[in-house]
Amino acid sequence: MGPYQAVVTTGIYCRPGCAARPLAANVRSFPLAAAAEVAGFRACLRCRPYRWEPPPSREVPEVVQRALSLILDGALDVSTEHQLGARIGLSARHLRRLFDTHLGVSPDQLARSRRAHFARRLLDDSDLSVTEIAFASGFGSVRQMNRAFLDLFRGTPTSLRARRRVTDRLAADGGLPIRLPVEGPLAWDAMLDYLARRAIPGVEQVAAGIYRRTIRVEGDPGVLELFQHSRDTVLLRAHLPHWDGLIGIVGRARRLFNLDGDLAAATELLSGDPVLAPLVALRPGLRPPGTWDAFELGVRAIVGQQVSVKGATTVVGRIVERYGSPVPGLLPMGLSHLFPEPHTLARADLDGIGMPSSRATAIRSFAAAVADHSIHLERSSRLDELVAEMLQVPGLGPWTAQYVALRLGEPDAFPAADLGLRRALAGPAGMLPSAGQVAEAARAWMPFRAYAATHLWLQNPTAGP
Repeated sequence: MGPYQAVVTTGIYCRPGCAARPLAANVRSFPLAAAAEVAGFRACLRCRPYRWEPPPSREVPEVVQRALSLILDGALDVSTEHQLGARIGLSARHLRRLFDTHLGVSPDQLARSRRAHFARRLLDDSDLSVTEIAFASGFGSVRQMNRAFLDLFRGTPTSLRARRRVTDRLAADGGLPIRLPVEGPLAWDAMLDYLARRAIPGVEQVAAGIYRRTIRVEGDPGVLELFQHSRDTVLLRAHLPHWDGLIGIVGRARRLFNLDGDLAAATELLSGDPVLAPLVALRPGLRPPGTWDAFELGVRAIVGQQVSVKGATTVVGRIVERYGSPVPGLLPMGLSHLFPEPHTLARADLDGIGMPSSRATAIRSFAAAVADHSIHLERSSRLDELVAEMLQVPGLGPWTAQYVALRLGEPDAFPAADLGLRRALAGPAGMLPSAGQVAEAARAWMPFRAYAATHLWLQNPTAGP
């Protein structure tokens, strides 16, 4: 049974947990809200399913999962179904066939639903104009958004905004506030502490329960702030030079705290393991930490090879100070720079920065590979393919590749050679297991070894990469 329930007698669909209680004989199930909309149902005004992101699904083929993730990242805002299929090795026809079979919706229909749902949330929560909302949500024009609203919500954006509830609008205290809904528990403090210890000086800052960072928006600087607003909501406060493409920024912000990971399935598996069960009970809602920028993370991981967390943070801060782009006026937030771009570090002189020359060479090689697209860090590749691509870069080994994959959101990535994991799994006499022994023990945690690694690292907050 799918998570969205539609009632044939009313023509309305609801998200899980809605108070509506229709007769079972009148209910149809759909895996995605978009599928219910394609079948002619409209969103419930009580539970407002358009406020929630599509839930993760492990019941569909991996290639469909990857295509779904790319669409939710905005792949079809700037390209076609044909181009999306090429990125994952399928024809557009076969991709549509798989989506219709497993999700009940085409890729383009899902992308349109995603844009419309995001726009509807902005209509409720913000005072942006309809035109600003159209472009912030990835629509090519206001007319295109109007058509989507009439099809999906049976009303124009202007008429729906006029009916919004008084309590919907978020009070803005500088920046644009946006709700990021969370399914299930969230170990916010533990995840925030992990990111705080690894925050890149000048680029990231954690203070008073708020994560802040600089971002680059089409070449211009912006700032994001994230904090837990309620049990089931993280609030994003965005300070941006313009609102075009905001929908993609919000999706990337969700990945910082892995809000779309399959937490329920991971918890069910690991709660039955004698080693992990006590840790899962201790920190319910702990998810593998995500990242805003895969290149930035890769540089941080290379610098962190065989050095302490504190030492790596110091060195990365020096790289940012030497080659990052200064952003004036942000010192009150603890921020000062944008992280250097790949083409900049590909030719950077890193002598005297506090790390071996071999590691500096690895950073330049990695930067060059990202700049010329030899490495695909946008989650279009399978875990084994991503790891294989990274291993082609001189100076990058399995530990670095697996750690980067883990932070990119691969649920089964696992850097078995990590010293922190080996220490967490040490025997009674303190004997450290080998990387091979750690990998063998971790087989019981597949396909959620990234979740297991995160729980093991958090036993000792200073351990781990």
